[in-house]
Amino acid sequence: MASDFEAQVRATNDKINARTGRPLIRAIVVGLTLGLALLASLIFVKALFMIFAGALVAFTAWELASALRFAGRRVPRIPALIAALAVIPAAFFWMAVGHWVATLAGIALIVVWRLAELVRPAARTSAREVLLDLGAGVFIMIYIAFMAGFTVLLTAQEGGQWWTLAFLIVVVSVDVGAYATGLTFGKHPMAPTISPKKTWEGFAGSVVAAMTAGILTALFMLGQPWWVGIILGAVLVLTATAGDLAESLIKRDLGIKDISTWLPGHGGFLDRVDSSLLSAAAAYALFLIFT
Repeated sequence: MASDFEAQVRATNDKINARTGRPLIRAIVVGLTLGLALLASLIFVKALFMIFAGALVAFTAWELASALRFAGRRVPRIPALIAALAVIPAAFFWMAVGHWVATLAGIALIVVWRLAELVRPAARTSAREVLLDLGAGVFIMIYIAFMAGFTVLLTAQEGGQWWTLAFLIVVVSVDVGAYATGLTFGKHPMAPTISPKKTWEGFAGSVVAAMTAGILTALFMLGQPWWVGIILGAVLVLTATAGDLAESLIKRDLGIKDISTWLPGHGGFLDRVDSSLLSAAAAYALFLIFT
Protein backbone atom coordinates (compact mmCIF):
# COMPACT_ATOMS: atom_id res chain seq x y z
CA MET A 1 0.00 0.00 0.00
CA ALA A 2 2.76 2.43 0.95
CA SER A 3 4.64 1.71 -2.25
CA ASP A 4 1.46 2.25 -4.32
CA PHE A 5 0.82 5.59 -2.60
CA GLU A 6 4.43 6.66 -3.15
CA ALA A 7 4.18 5.71 -6.81
CA GLN A 8 0.98 7.77 -7.16
CA VAL A 9 2.59 10.78 -5.52
CA ARG A 10 5.60 10.54 -7.80
CA ALA A 11 3.41 10.16 -10.88
CA THR A 12 1.35 13.22 -9.90
CA ASN A 13 4.49 15.22 -9.17
CA ASP A 14 5.96 14.22 -12.54
CA LYS A 15 2.79 15.41 -14.31
CA ILE A 16 2.93 18.78 -12.55
CA ASN A 17 6.63 19.14 -13.32
CA ALA A 18 5.99 18.30 -16.97
CA ARG A 19 3.32 21.00 -17.24
CA THR A 20 5.26 23.67 -15.38
CA GLY A 21 8.72 22.77 -16.63
CA ARG A 22 10.03 22.93 -13.03
CA PRO A 23 10.54 20.52 -10.09
CA LEU A 24 7.70 22.03 -8.04
CA ILE A 25 8.65 20.91 -4.52
CA ARG A 26 12.21 22.21 -4.76
CA ALA A 27 10.93 25.43 -6.30
CA ILE A 28 8.57 25.99 -3.35
CA VAL A 29 11.32 25.33 -0.78
CA VAL A 30 13.74 27.74 -2.46
CA GLY A 31 11.01 30.36 -2.86
CA LEU A 32 10.02 30.16 0.81
CA THR A 33 13.64 30.45 1.91
CA LEU A 34 14.21 33.58 -0.16
CA GLY A 35 10.88 35.00 0.98
CA LEU A 36 11.63 34.56 4.69
CA ALA A 37 15.05 36.15 4.28
CA LEU A 38 13.42 39.07 2.48
CA LEU A 39 10.80 39.54 5.20
CA ALA A 40 13.42 39.50 7.94
CA SER A 41 15.53 42.12 6.17
CA LEU A 42 12.60 44.48 5.55
CA ILE A 43 10.73 44.18 8.84
CA PHE A 44 13.55 44.22 11.39
CA VAL A 45 16.51 46.25 10.08
CA LYS A 46 16.38 48.06 6.75
CA ALA A 47 20.15 47.90 6.39
CA LEU A 48 19.84 44.11 6.22
CA PHE A 49 17.80 44.52 3.05
CA MET A 50 20.78 46.25 1.47
CA ILE A 51 22.83 43.10 2.15
CA PHE A 52 20.04 40.87 0.84
CA ALA A 53 19.63 42.96 -2.32
CA GLY A 54 23.39 43.21 -2.79
CA ALA A 55 23.74 39.43 -2.74
CA LEU A 56 20.93 39.00 -5.28
CA VAL A 57 22.36 41.66 -7.58
CA ALA A 58 25.87 40.22 -7.39
CA PHE A 59 24.74 36.67 -8.21
CA THR A 60 22.39 37.89 -10.95
CA ALA A 61 24.99 40.12 -12.60
CA TRP A 62 27.56 37.31 -12.52
CA GLU A 63 25.23 34.69 -14.01
CA LEU A 64 23.99 37.02 -16.77
CA ALA A 65 27.56 38.01 -17.63
CA SER A 66 28.48 34.31 -17.73
CA ALA A 67 25.51 33.52 -19.99
CA LEU A 68 26.48 36.36 -22.34
CA ARG A 69 30.08 35.12 -22.43
CA PHE A 70 28.81 31.65 -23.27
CA ALA A 71 26.94 33.26 -26.19
CA GLY A 72 30.16 34.84 -27.44
CA ARG A 73 30.13 38.25 -25.79
CA ARG A 74 33.38 38.98 -23.91
CA VAL A 75 31.83 40.74 -20.93
CA PRO A 76 34.36 41.29 -18.12
CA ARG A 77 32.62 39.49 -15.26
CA ILE A 78 34.63 40.72 -12.28
CA PRO A 79 34.22 44.45 -13.02
CA ALA A 80 30.57 43.83 -13.95
CA LEU A 81 30.00 42.19 -10.56
CA ILE A 82 31.84 44.94 -8.65
CA ALA A 83 30.09 47.72 -10.55
CA ALA A 84 26.62 46.19 -10.11
CA LEU A 85 27.20 45.57 -6.42
CA ALA A 86 28.38 49.15 -5.83
CA VAL A 87 25.00 50.52 -6.95
CA ILE A 88 23.25 49.00 -3.92
CA PRO A 89 24.98 50.85 -1.03
CA ALA A 90 25.19 53.99 -3.19
CA ALA A 91 21.41 54.00 -3.65
CA PHE A 92 20.80 53.18 0.02
CA PHE A 93 23.06 55.85 1.54
CA TRP A 94 23.05 58.59 -1.13
CA MET A 95 19.60 58.03 -2.58
CA ALA A 96 18.87 59.02 -6.20
CA VAL A 97 22.18 60.81 -6.75
CA GLY A 98 24.15 57.81 -5.58
CA HIS A 99 21.96 55.53 -7.68
CA TRP A 100 22.73 57.42 -10.87
CA VAL A 101 26.39 58.15 -10.16
CA ALA A 102 27.20 54.54 -9.22
CA THR A 103 25.44 53.24 -12.33
CA LEU A 104 27.29 55.60 -14.67
CA ALA A 105 30.60 54.93 -12.91
CA GLY A 106 29.99 51.19 -13.24
CA ILE A 107 29.33 51.54 -16.97
CA ALA A 108 32.57 53.52 -17.32
CA LEU A 109 34.49 50.84 -15.41
CA ILE A 110 33.21 48.04 -17.66
CA VAL A 111 33.95 50.03 -20.83
CA VAL A 112 37.49 50.98 -19.74
CA TRP A 113 38.22 47.41 -18.60
CA ARG A 114 37.07 45.89 -21.89
CA LEU A 115 39.06 48.41 -23.93
CA ALA A 116 42.12 47.81 -21.76
CA GLU A 117 41.90 44.11 -22.57
CA LEU A 118 42.60 44.95 -26.20
CA VAL A 119 46.20 45.66 -25.24
CA ARG A 120 46.77 41.89 -25.24
CA PRO A 121 47.05 40.60 -28.83
CA ALA A 122 45.04 37.48 -27.94
CA ALA A 123 42.09 39.63 -26.87
CA ARG A 124 41.95 41.76 -30.00
CA THR A 125 38.95 41.46 -32.27
CA SER A 126 36.92 43.51 -34.73
CA ALA A 127 35.47 46.90 -33.81
CA ARG A 128 31.97 45.48 -34.26
CA GLU A 129 32.64 42.68 -31.77
CA VAL A 130 34.07 45.12 -29.25
CA LEU A 131 31.00 47.35 -29.55
CA LEU A 132 28.74 44.33 -29.01
CA ASP A 133 30.78 43.38 -25.92
CA LEU A 134 30.49 46.92 -24.56
CA GLY A 135 26.74 46.92 -25.24
CA ALA A 136 26.38 43.67 -23.32
CA GLY A 137 28.24 45.15 -20.34
CA VAL A 138 26.09 48.30 -20.39
CA PHE A 139 22.99 46.10 -20.62
CA ILE A 140 23.96 44.29 -17.40
CA MET A 141 24.40 47.58 -15.57
CA ILE A 142 21.06 49.01 -16.71
CA TYR A 143 18.92 45.87 -16.67
CA ILE A 144 20.26 44.38 -13.43
CA ALA A 145 22.03 47.00 -11.31
CA PHE A 146 20.11 50.15 -12.19
CA MET A 147 16.66 48.57 -12.12
CA ALA A 148 17.36 46.61 -8.92
CA GLY A 149 18.69 49.80 -7.39
CA PHE A 150 15.15 51.22 -7.38
CA THR A 151 14.20 48.59 -4.81
CA VAL A 152 16.94 49.77 -2.46
CA LEU A 153 16.18 53.41 -3.24
CA LEU A 154 12.53 52.81 -2.32
CA THR A 155 13.39 50.93 0.86
CA ALA A 156 15.71 53.70 2.03
CA GLN A 157 12.86 56.24 2.05
CA GLU A 158 10.90 56.98 5.23
CA GLY A 159 8.36 54.18 5.36
CA GLY A 160 9.64 52.92 2.04
CA GLN A 161 10.21 49.39 3.32
CA TRP A 162 6.43 48.89 3.45
CA TRP A 163 6.08 49.99 -0.17
CA THR A 164 8.85 47.58 -1.11
CA LEU A 165 7.12 44.75 0.73
CA ALA A 166 3.78 45.71 -0.82
CA PHE A 167 5.05 45.79 -4.39
CA LEU A 168 6.85 42.47 -3.92
CA ILE A 169 3.65 40.92 -2.53
CA VAL A 170 1.78 42.14 -5.61
CA VAL A 171 4.50 40.81 -7.95
CA VAL A 172 4.46 37.42 -6.22
CA SER A 173 0.65 37.44 -6.50
CA VAL A 174 1.00 38.06 -10.23
CA ASP A 175 3.28 35.04 -10.58
CA VAL A 176 1.08 32.81 -8.41
CA GLY A 177 -2.13 33.93 -10.12
CA ALA A 178 -0.67 33.35 -13.58
CA TYR A 179 0.75 29.98 -12.52
CA ALA A 180 -2.45 28.66 -10.90
CA THR A 181 -4.92 29.77 -13.56
CA GLY A 182 -2.55 28.99 -16.42
CA LEU A 183 -1.94 25.50 -15.10
CA THR A 184 -5.66 24.87 -14.59
CA PHE A 185 -7.32 26.69 -17.48
CA GLY A 186 -4.51 27.73 -19.83
CA LYS A 187 -5.27 27.00 -23.49
CA HIS A 188 -4.46 30.13 -25.49
CA PRO A 189 -0.73 31.03 -25.68
CA MET A 190 0.03 34.65 -24.93
CA ALA A 191 3.43 34.84 -26.62
CA PRO A 192 4.19 31.39 -28.04
CA THR A 193 7.45 32.37 -29.72
CA ILE A 194 8.82 33.90 -26.50
CA SER A 195 7.27 31.95 -23.62
CA PRO A 196 5.18 28.95 -24.80
CA LYS A 197 3.77 28.17 -21.32
CA LYS A 198 2.40 31.68 -20.73
CA THR A 199 -1.32 31.89 -21.58
CA TRP A 200 -4.01 34.54 -21.73
CA GLU A 201 -5.97 32.60 -19.11
CA GLY A 202 -2.93 32.80 -16.85
CA PHE A 203 -2.66 36.53 -17.49
CA ALA A 204 -6.34 36.99 -16.55
CA GLY A 205 -5.65 35.17 -13.28
CA SER A 206 -2.63 37.36 -12.62
CA VAL A 207 -4.76 40.49 -13.12
CA VAL A 208 -7.31 39.33 -10.54
CA ALA A 209 -4.54 38.35 -8.09
CA ALA A 210 -2.70 41.66 -8.60
CA MET A 211 -5.82 43.77 -8.05
CA THR A 212 -6.72 41.83 -4.92
CA ALA A 213 -3.21 42.06 -3.49
CA GLY A 214 -2.96 45.73 -4.48
CA ILE A 215 -6.17 46.70 -2.67
CA LEU A 216 -5.29 44.71 0.46
CA THR A 217 -1.74 46.07 0.73
CA ALA A 218 -2.92 49.62 0.06
CA LEU A 219 -5.56 49.47 2.80
CA PHE A 220 -3.75 47.48 5.49
CA MET A 221 -0.07 48.11 4.84
CA LEU A 222 0.36 51.45 3.09
CA GLY A 223 -2.51 53.41 4.62
CA GLN A 224 -3.75 54.37 1.16
CA PRO A 225 -7.31 54.33 -0.25
CA TRP A 226 -8.52 51.28 -2.16
CA TRP A 227 -8.25 52.97 -5.55
CA VAL A 228 -4.50 53.40 -5.05
CA GLY A 229 -4.38 49.63 -4.66
CA ILE A 230 -6.19 49.27 -7.99
CA ILE A 231 -3.57 51.47 -9.65
CA LEU A 232 -0.74 49.61 -7.90
CA GLY A 233 -2.10 46.24 -9.05
CA ALA A 234 -2.79 47.40 -12.61
CA VAL A 235 0.67 48.91 -13.08
CA LEU A 236 2.55 46.03 -11.50
CA VAL A 237 0.73 43.29 -13.38
CA LEU A 238 1.91 44.95 -16.59
CA THR A 239 5.50 45.52 -15.46
CA ALA A 240 5.81 42.05 -13.90
CA THR A 241 4.47 40.36 -17.03
CA ALA A 242 6.68 42.49 -19.27
CA GLY A 243 9.70 41.67 -17.09
CA ASP A 244 8.97 37.96 -17.27
CA LEU A 245 8.59 38.08 -21.06
CA ALA A 246 11.75 40.16 -21.42
CA GLU A 247 13.78 37.58 -19.52
CA SER A 248 12.26 34.78 -21.61
CA LEU A 249 13.26 36.70 -24.74
CA ILE A 250 16.82 37.04 -23.46
CA LYS A 251 17.05 33.30 -22.81
CA ARG A 252 15.58 32.53 -26.22
CA ASP A 253 18.11 34.81 -27.92
CA LEU A 254 20.93 33.16 -25.98
CA GLY A 255 19.56 29.69 -26.77
CA ILE A 256 19.29 28.55 -23.14
CA LYS A 257 16.46 27.30 -20.91
CA ASP A 258 17.70 28.94 -17.69
CA ILE A 259 20.23 31.70 -17.08
CA SER A 260 21.89 29.35 -14.57
CA THR A 261 21.04 26.34 -12.36
CA TRP A 262 22.02 27.86 -9.01
CA LEU A 263 18.51 27.80 -7.54
CA PRO A 264 16.94 24.32 -7.61
CA GLY A 265 13.52 24.45 -9.24
CA HIS A 266 13.93 28.08 -10.31
CA GLY A 267 16.88 28.09 -12.69
CA GLY A 268 18.96 31.14 -11.87
CA PHE A 269 18.60 34.27 -9.79
CA LEU A 270 17.44 36.24 -12.82
CA ASP A 271 14.62 33.72 -13.25
CA ARG A 272 13.42 34.78 -9.77
CA VAL A 273 13.86 38.56 -9.98
CA ASP A 274 12.86 39.16 -13.61
CA SER A 275 9.31 40.23 -12.69
CA SER A 276 10.60 42.57 -9.97
CA LEU A 277 13.12 44.61 -11.96
CA LEU A 278 10.75 46.78 -14.00
CA SER A 279 8.23 46.66 -11.15
CA ALA A 280 10.74 48.23 -8.74
CA ALA A 281 11.01 51.36 -10.88
CA ALA A 282 7.22 51.53 -11.22
CA ALA A 283 6.72 51.10 -7.46
CA TYR A 284 9.23 53.87 -6.72
CA ALA A 285 7.39 56.21 -9.13
CA LEU A 286 4.06 55.38 -7.44
CA PHE A 287 5.61 56.01 -4.02
CA LEU A 288 6.71 59.49 -5.13
CA ILE A 289 3.25 60.22 -6.56
CA PHE A 290 1.15 59.06 -3.60
CA THR A 291 3.28 60.06 -0.60
